[in-house]
Amino acid sequence: MTMMQQSGPEAAHRLLDFVNASPTPFHAVQAASARLEKAGFQKIREQDDWEKSLKSSGKYYFTRNQSALLAFTIPQKWQPGAGVSIVATHVDSPNLRIRPVSKRNKAGYLQVGVETYGGGIWHSWFDRDLSLAGRVVLADKNGNFHSRLVKIDKPLLRIPTLAIHLDRGAADSFHFNTETEFVPIAGLVESQLNASPNKSQAPKSASSIQDNHHSALLALLADHLSVAPETIHDFEIHLYDTQPAVLGGLNNEFIFAPRMDNQFSSFAAVEAISTFAASSSFTALEGNVNCIALFNHEEIGSVSTSGAESSLIPSLLQRLSPTPAAYAQSVARSFLVSADMGHAVHPNYSSKHEDNHAPLVNGGVVIKTNAKQRYASDAIGTFLVKKLIEKKGGKVQEFEVRNDMPCGSTVGPMLSKLGVRTVDVGCAMLSMHSIRETAGSEDVQNAIDLFASLFEGFAELDKALTVE
Repeated sequence: MTMMQQSGPEAAHRLLDFVNASPTPFHAVQAASARLEKAGFQKIREQDDWEKSLKSSGKYYFTRNQSALLAFTIPQKWQPGAGVSIVATHVDSPNLRIRPVSKRNKAGYLQVGVETYGGGIWHSWFDRDLSLAGRVVLADKNGNFHSRLVKIDKPLLRIPTLAIHLDRGAADSFHFNTETEFVPIAGLVESQLNASPNKSQAPKSASSIQDNHHSALLALLADHLSVAPETIHDFEIHLYDTQPAVLGGLNNEFIFAPRMDNQFSSFAAVEAISTFAASSSFTALEGNVNCIALFNHEEIGSVSTSGAESSLIPSLLQRLSPTPAAYAQSVARSFLVSADMGHAVHPNYSSKHEDNHAPLVNGGVVIKTNAKQRYASDAIGTFLVKKLIEKKGGKVQEFEVRNDMPCGSTVGPMLSKLGVRTVDVGCAMLSMHSIRETAGSEDVQNAIDLFASLFEGFAELDKALTVE
């Protein structure tokens, strides 16, 4: 590394490592799990009866479907009915995903059929060096099946733009059909013709996918997993940009990276609870259970077994406080910070922000408010977050959308339906949903500090607040 590359906030460098290791939600959950285990968290399973073995100062986590994660710590003198202080984020981002039947050939090219996921700025995916990552269902020699992650660290695919000489209006107005003009190329048909023939001519079973995809694609996945192609029975494979996340700007004040929305917040949540749980003060603290929830599928509405509308949070609350009375008490004592990235004011499009609600990159945590409850923040939640930030000496920014523009949303409103007090926050960024986004390197620590302050001091702060 050069001196320029080495400079910048230490927390931002750790975020870069997390993002570069996490091209998919599966990899993000894997990276988060590794960080938690390093901090002493014990993995438990939803199907096990773990409630009876919880201990004061215990640190636990579990995953669901390899794509969502909950981690929590048990305070001193914990009893059912205690509140839960939660940071909720999501680990999915808009991307392209290989179709169940992806094999396509056209005009001498091998192509791979893909489906769009989420509301991406799809034109930013053209002319990028794309590769593949995800999970693969494999058969072993004993007849058992396993799901393994794969990440191919080389450019494999590309969605080429049409030369301007063949579309003179493209420079003024670039339009394309995402079904017919947005299909990646993976190679030339000649290379497939010269490939080794499939020696097995036996009839394919219902679980075989060998005819659904180019044999070269299956062989590549098999090679990276050190297995035979025929042992691959299914997969969920995503496309990702091979250009790594980096610090940028004259003073490394920016992060240029994919998936800032919302791996930025997810990383900060994992760091905060890991650092808190490893601190000397952790074993002495009483009050709330502390929890982070990393959800999947936020970008498409959160309605899934691993999304925020699933049973993940309600199940945890019920298992910690199983009687109706204890559950009601726990909900009343709990507080949820929904953390998702926010929109920084854009210097070239400043009119898109309300004049007094124009957050800046590296300007501190943004509190999001919407009178129509597209964000769950109210005066009580906003006050509590401001006090928590104040304890760490941080800065607060406010965001509210213009009256003549629609407002986005996130996991906060849907989780607030549980009855848990909820506030929506984030850090300001540019180019949200582009394949390359821009966030602030100083804001990484700002987010970590807020979450750490929540874990360290919410229960005590809440005792000083009376709301009937």
